[in-house]
Amino acid sequence: MTPDARIGRRLSLRDLNIFLVVAEKRSMSRAAEQLAVSQPVVSKAIADMEHVLGVPLLDRAPRGVEPTLYGRALIKRSVAVFDELRLSVTDIESLLDPTTGEVRIGAGQALAVAIVPAVIERLTRQHPRLSFHVVEGGLPVLQRELRDRNIELGIARALTPISDEDMESEVLFADRQVVVAGARSKWARRRKIELSDLYDEPWILAPPGTVPGSDHSEAFRAAGLKLPRAAITTLSLSVNAYLLDTGRFLGLIPESAVHFIGKELPLKVLPIDLPVQPQPVVIVTMKNRTLSSAAKHFIEGARAITRPLASRK
Repeated sequence: MTPDARIGRRLSLRDLNIFLVVAEKRSMSRAAEQLAVSQPVVSKAIADMEHVLGVPLLDRAPRGVEPTLYGRALIKRSVAVFDELRLSVTDIESLLDPTTGEVRIGAGQALAVAIVPAVIERLTRQHPRLSFHVVEGGLPVLQRELRDRNIELGIARALTPISDEDMESEVLFADRQVVVAGARSKWARRRKIELSDLYDEPWILAPPGTVPGSDHSEAFRAAGLKLPRAAITTLSLSVNAYLLDTGRFLGLIPESAVHFIGKELPLKVLPIDLPVQPQPVVIVTMKNRTLSSAAKHFIEGARAITRPLASRK
């Protein structure tokens, strides 16, 4: 029998679960209390695991226990084991009824306000028993959430191609910044406008030091202008939409946001061609990790609702 086979026979999911609870609680007595077993049972499970693996998993101290280097490595893989088991149960349920399940999604802020709700609204009509968990964050945050198995997929703007060997991405469409006013704005009826004409207007801009803030600076710089004074600085697309609707302010927001929230609010894209490159919006998933049926439904829905944006010139 190979060493791997011996470990597989002698390490149980029960022992792994006991170890994870001890590592979380930093105490064998508190772990025993949570698991409703005696402390000797917990101690024996940890000792058996250390014997099988041939390394110490916990450092004992008067105030509790701490995972060793080997223990931390086992924690990382054990979490993945239980996550895969949970997904397996979900997949089995989905095979019995592919219209049920939970989708765990991560999205950039503007996309979480625009595209993600549109996909969810579409899917809940088709599959009302699906449920959704949404996390907001930029691409680096979503990549971390994917690796930690907190989400199954992420939707974000990719400023550079994703080169991580453990991830794969699919481009949905290329998004660009557009100058937007409310339907009641005096600029909404103008057919010919230069960005310089709007320089002294009250602008809603993203805060400096953020990715959208850099986009806004680049848009004006490419037009040969300095960034104007911002009347309001915010990353909130909802704040933008509310203030733009008054007709008093101008803003720079992604065209995809106008496409989706513009159906609810009468926003007007002004006829200004900003000389900046559109940025790809991608779906990011982990390689060699099976997606749940619910996640596949979401990806199909995202492709469908963004197809008009992908096909435009």
